[in-house]
Amino acid sequence: MDEATSVAIPPSAAATPSAVHDKLNKSPSKIGIIIFALALVVGAVYTIYQLRNDLSGTHMATMWPYVLLTVALLIALGFEFVNGFHDTANAVATVIYTHTLEPHAAVVWSGLWNLIGVLTSTGGVAFSIVSLLPVELILQVGKGAGFAMVFSLLIAAIIWNLSTWWFGLPASSSHTLVGSIIGVGVANQLMNPRTGTSGVDWAQAANVFKVLLISPIVGFVCAALLLLLLKLLVKKPELYQSPKGDTPPPFWIRGLLVLTCTGVSFGHGSNDGQKGMGLIMLILIGTVPTAYALNHAVGYQQVQDFIAVSNSAANVLSHYVSENAVMGDARSELTDYIRTKDFTPNTMLAARQMVIEIRDEVTAYKTLAGVPADQQSNVRNDMYVASEALRLMAKSGKPKFTSAENAALANYKKHLDLSTKFIPPWVKVAVALALGLGTMVGWKRIVVTVGEKIGKEHLTYAQGASAEIVAACTIIAADQFKMPVSTTHVLSSGVAGTMLANGSGLQLSTIRNIALAWVFTLPAAALLSAGIFWVMRQFV
Repeated sequence: MDEATSVAIPPSAAATPSAVHDKLNKSPSKIGIIIFALALVVGAVYTIYQLRNDLSGTHMATMWPYVLLTVALLIALGFEFVNGFHDTANAVATVIYTHTLEPHAAVVWSGLWNLIGVLTSTGGVAFSIVSLLPVELILQVGKGAGFAMVFSLLIAAIIWNLSTWWFGLPASSSHTLVGSIIGVGVANQLMNPRTGTSGVDWAQAANVFKVLLISPIVGFVCAALLLLLLKLLVKKPELYQSPKGDTPPPFWIRGLLVLTCTGVSFGHGSNDGQKGMGLIMLILIGTVPTAYALNHAVGYQQVQDFIAVSNSAANVLSHYVSENAVMGDARSELTDYIRTKDFTPNTMLAARQMVIEIRDEVTAYKTLAGVPADQQSNVRNDMYVASEALRLMAKSGKPKFTSAENAALANYKKHLDLSTKFIPPWVKVAVALALGLGTMVGWKRIVVTVGEKIGKEHLTYAQGASAEIVAACTIIAADQFKMPVSTTHVLSSGVAGTMLANGSGLQLSTIRNIALAWVFTLPAAALLSAGIFWVMRQFV
């Protein structure tokens, strides 16, 4: 038996839960409260100031759009606040239960790296979530159906997340949001069967669901394998011990665990923090399109580049236009293609025509900020539809473009997305503050579940490090592929994997409850959002 294995601690030597609970029940220091309050105030002032600047050039006939904007933003940030209860709390469980950091210090440290993760995020995950929604509701986001969609899925997600948090279950905010989107999409289709409205983009939803399904398995297996590999390669007995009393681990182990906590917190901010951003952007586009429908940072020089790549894209598409194609309304034709996935000769003709029309519109106004207020939403919708149509063509392989043609169309799509799929810095700051505040308020329930109720023995240092290394790598990798992933599921399954690999045993009742929450989250969130959407559509 190797040295690392021989030091596996008997339960009697491990720290008792009361040693951790004493720390959990302590009130945060006054200095910590003051620092966090100052951060909130500074962030809130910055957010309000930037929002005010953005709205200063808009002129609304009534105060109603501003009231609607305020309510919608509060609900969207409320979702991120509740998200902080669940997912950010997972990042600090291991450093708290190994006495690496004091609980409140761990929460503040995690919140800081959440903020950094949110601020450096690309926005790709945000718009992957948005692309699941019915296309006609996205194009009509400023109308009743669009607002009903956004409000319904956010309220349903908040209700389910609060319910699972109340019972201390590490349920996934990502899973909940996807379920809510599916509910709205299905309800939209069932409520309008004769008008041909679309439901969920099931192909895109399947890709997202695969990631949500596979990620817990990856967390479980990889964390278990990493722990076994550490035992084989790292012959440091203290790494495989559990804390004794409330004594912190050796300095180098503390450094390792703080580093892994940092990685999970950063990854959570960069991935989970984006999930509300795309919905916030839909809210902004719907209420004040003159400020947010188009990216006003795209100036004259970038417009000249856009014109050049538009010409290249139009030339590529011209080679595939059939003589049998019939000209109609380009946007309607492409919207039908996005909704039905049925590629026809008219689709290619419409795509080329849309490229030309967008190019001519942008050329006339020279900058996106120069587009007249009453045309901002139209230009944005043209760009969004063209981008989504090109995405589906590339995915389906119809038609079969050459590699050079694919590159030209991808470059054109990149320029389209720069104009419409953008996130102002103040939105990222607001989301980060909501996540951080949620973590500060509701972190204890989930921390106790992860730290005490998954395994039968206390978490060792190596187990905590293994679970968090795998979680951080999985989340950051998913972010690079613009796919949402659940911090909760990856980390809690990673902890379970290390318990099994270490021979510590599993508390099957907790594992069963987490699994049931995973199974029921999607249908429960879908039913909730569908019901709320149906009710709201009766009045809106």
